Amino acid sequence: MPSFILKTRLAPWLASLIVAAAQAQPIPSLTELEAAGAVIGEIVVETHNIFDLDDPHERSFLYRAANALHIKTRPWLIRRSLLFKTGDRVSLRLIEETERLMRANSTVYDVEIRPTRYHDGVVDLEVRTRDTWTLQPGLRVRRAGGKNSGGFALKESNLAGTGTAFGLERSSTVDRTGTVLQLSNDHLFDGWTRIAGERSTFDDGASASLSVTRPFYALDTRRAGGASAARFDRIDSIYSAGNVVGQYRHRQETADVFGGWSRGLIGGWTQRYSVGLSHQTDSYEFEAGRPAPAELPVERTLAGPFVRYEALEDDFVLLRNRERIQRPEYFAMGFQSSVQLGRSLAAFGSTDQPWQLSASLSKGLRVPGGHELLTQAAYSAQYGSSATSDTRALGSSVRYYAPQGPNMLLLVAASADGVKSPNAADYLLLGGDNGLRGYPLRYQRGAQRALLNVEERVYTDWYPLRIFRVGGAVFYDLGRAWGGPLATTDNTGWLSNAGVGLRILSARASFGSVLHIDFAFPLHNTDPAIKPAQFLVTTSKTF
Repeated sequence: MPSFILKTRLAPWLASLIVAAAQAQPIPSLTELEAAGAVIGEIVVETHNIFDLDDPHERSFLYRAANALHIKTRPWLIRRSLLFKTGDRVSLRLIEETERLMRANSTVYDVEIRPTRYHDGVVDLEVRTRDTWTLQPGLRVRRAGGKNSGGFALKESNLAGTGTAFGLERSSTVDRTGTVLQLSNDHLFDGWTRIAGERSTFDDGASASLSVTRPFYALDTRRAGGASAARFDRIDSIYSAGNVVGQYRHRQETADVFGGWSRGLIGGWTQRYSVGLSHQTDSYEFEAGRPAPAELPVERTLAGPFVRYEALEDDFVLLRNRERIQRPEYFAMGFQSSVQLGRSLAAFGSTDQPWQLSASLSKGLRVPGGHELLTQAAYSAQYGSSATSDTRALGSSVRYYAPQGPNMLLLVAASADGVKSPNAADYLLLGGDNGLRGYPLRYQRGAQRALLNVEERVYTDWYPLRIFRVGGAVFYDLGRAWGGPLATTDNTGWLSNAGVGLRILSARASFGSVLHIDFAFPLHNTDPAIKPAQFLVTTSKTF
């Protein structure tokens, strides 16, 4: 009898030990789960606020106040962004693509997808995200090429945690001053339909646009479609030596509709096919009180069908300290291309019937030593016009990233462009606002343009207020724009400058801008009007 009582008392204890031991066993990795053919069970979504109050560095009043003022992203919104669901077999590729797409969403600061429980061939997953600060009030100041611009903005990119973006901005640029109102949501209906609208009023005109689009949002997406319409009324300018030499009023109305299909991702490649209709009307007139150009562009309406083909290779690499500071970022290393061919026809209301061709391609190359080379090229043309001569534009660029340890990198970037167009406003500009930082705004102008930028970058570990990331650069720019019907400036040759700059990334904000503060010094200068030093303050999405 005593032994029976002992066994009876020990049985529950032994059973609990067995259960505890089973629970203590490590959960297989996602790679192992995929190899085992595991099926996804429960998916738990946890959205977290901007700052982690359990982190001793983020417990002060500042971080608590920011969290209190911010409404967290709704879990259902994150769930809509998942490329997998309960009942699917585990796919490491889909999980990694989901993380990549989420990181591209400006409202998400961090994302982690991990298994939490595995039993009988079924694995439960947890999706953890952390928000960014999505309310952007404040002043914007920009100085480039010797010209100032700026504005006041109030933008919310994740209204009440629903993914709705709302923005009101009052801005002043070199070209115009006005107010812009924006409203959009990228995750409506099925979770991937985007609706966006914008209304703007400026001192030289106005603009408006509306679009409804369900894009090819992932590599395995099988269908896409959408429609959009836009119009603007504004003053366009022709520049020479950084000065306005002609202005005219330009009115444009555009609309397009398309539908697309794909067989999905097969053998590491995605091919997509789209058909659609496009419409564009452009009209021009001289503007009283403005310097008149030698002639106006030809007014015309282009409308007709188009077909588009895209090919994409599934090859992305997760990196750090390239175009962001101490933040993860993805480079597309696979081959990506797009070709679109259209024809404007009188049956659709066209006043001219040219063929319209556009094409683009990009490819990344892995270079020994952990370096990357990114290449891009684009071509667009109109052939067979009866109203104007043929137009063509060709552009190409390469960017070479050479890390020198975890926090330093050498960037060498080169680009070349060319255009053939009867419209003088289509010619290429080069100056302090687009790559030649030691010279005035839109200083050189021509049918061809070449630019070389070399930067030695430093990405520091300095993390002020757990909000900003800080870096710096020493740079050299060399460029030239030449050719075309108008002389640009007495400084017609190659121009170069050297300089130093500070970079500040708003790491915890959805707008994620990088503030550039640069001092640039022109090296080739035969124009006495150019200052010996240029001070630039700009913002960009990249370093």
